[in-house]
Amino acid sequence: MGQKVLVVDDEKLIVKGIRFSLEQDGMEVDCAYDGEEALELAKNNTYDMVLLDVMLPKMTGFEVCQQIREFSNVPIVMLTAKGEDMDKILGLDYGADDYITKPFNILEVKARIKAIMRRTARGSDNRAAAKVVEKGGMRLDCDSRRVYIDGKEINLTAKEYEVLELLMKNQGKVYSRENLLKLVWGNDYPGDVRTVDVHIRRLREKIENIPGEPVCVRTKWGVGYYFA
Repeated sequence: MGQKVLVVDDEKLIVKGIRFSLEQDGMEVDCAYDGEEALELAKNNTYDMVLLDVMLPKMTGFEVCQQIREFSNVPIVMLTAKGEDMDKILGLDYGADDYITKPFNILEVKARIKAIMRRTARGSDNRAAAKVVEKGGMRLDCDSRRVYIDGKEINLTAKEYEVLELLMKNQGKVYSRENLLKLVWGNDYPGDVRTVDVHIRRLREKIENIPGEPVCVRTKWGVGYYFA
């Protein structure tokens, strides 16, 4: 069975085109045309990827993304007709992993999907080498991609988890924003280093007692980030 993808857009011609193209590559595709339908499908199915339009009836793509993140770490790619950088960062801030600006070439969409799926597969291979990572009161279960602090589970997005896992496994090593972008998002990711800053900020809000005074994920000014 190939990968299973959920495509969400209220423009039926766009959905039809994406679905046809992905099915040609052996993927299984479910479709939704509004936010409520998308959220219901995401709750009741297991997907390898969600392609999610920003402007949707009933619920916006941002709202759908945020609610999916409450129960799933599935990779989410936002489709947006807006080209402003802040809109793209906002999409990532809600827990998305990537974005594609409309109008897009279907070949670009397929390439982006395959790149994310490859990274996810590589991450699974790497995690097999270290099942559990523990530092102080923080524990990473690498098989289930879950994080616990003092026994309490912390809900992270896929990219927040991958950033934390990389830093924890290489405690004390300082990674520049450019290196983190390359290692976690991949060479083909079109975004810039502000994406890293957004994810570090959100990560600190979840794992630090005082996010403005981090003791775990620290900044080495002028260089990058490291796990202390």
